[in-house]
Amino acid sequence: MPDIGLGTSGHEGDEGTKRSVTAALDVGYRHVDTAQMYGNERAVGEAIAESPVDRDDVVLATKIHPDNLGYDDATRTARESLDRLGVDAVDLLYVHWPHSAYDPEETLRAMDDLRDEGVTDHVGLSNFTPDLLAEARDLLESPVAAHQVECHPLLPQAELRADARDHGHALVGYSPLGRGKALDDPLLSDIAEKHDTTTAAVCLAWAFDREALVPIPKGSGDHVRANYEARELRLDDEDLDRIEAYDRRERFIDPDAAAWNR
Repeated sequence: MPDIGLGTSGHEGDEGTKRSVTAALDVGYRHVDTAQMYGNERAVGEAIAESPVDRDDVVLATKIHPDNLGYDDATRTARESLDRLGVDAVDLLYVHWPHSAYDPEETLRAMDDLRDEGVTDHVGLSNFTPDLLAEARDLLESPVAAHQVECHPLLPQAELRADARDHGHALVGYSPLGRGKALDDPLLSDIAEKHDTTTAAVCLAWAFDREALVPIPKGSGDHVRANYEARELRLDDEDLDRIEAYDRRERFIDPDAAAWNR
């Protein structure tokens, strides 16, 4: 898994999505994340197909919509995702949210079958709690390659990061800038000023320093390159200790149906 990916949730239309994916691949990103829910799989696929970067060098991930997680719908719509993306298989296929049509036995059997049939190379989960992760591991024949959750310095997800380390999968962190709301945080801003950099770079540098954590920031325009170049920033032990001890903890994506609210 590359150490950074491009998140594509919320991009402005097909052309905006294509521009961002194209820019990301040109800069050096080799991991692109989309979902049935985002409505942009076709644009993502077109950008990858038109790029001079070899398709085999790109980790392409998509996610099955929560309403499509019944066995028949999951297997059908996963293939429809391949058609929209214009690929024979995706590298990583996630269960997007474990609610709505999610049924552990039926959904996870579908994921195993999709992997066995070559629709995906790897199986991932997204927005699971530790208990649901443990249940899924017991039911799946496939190894869990990645677990995707909101993760940033204000929501460090220590338990899920430890789970990823213990079980050998990546924790893929979406909204690593806290949907932009972490950028005005006083502690993170102070650390950014110390390093003469941006708060966004501090958030991403924190993620790069965490074992098994892969941030997937959304980006457009100059932000695509700036996020990639944040890989060069190194926070010192004092910075990391201050973030670790910080008493502000906030989740910015918190739907009522989320597993942690049930």
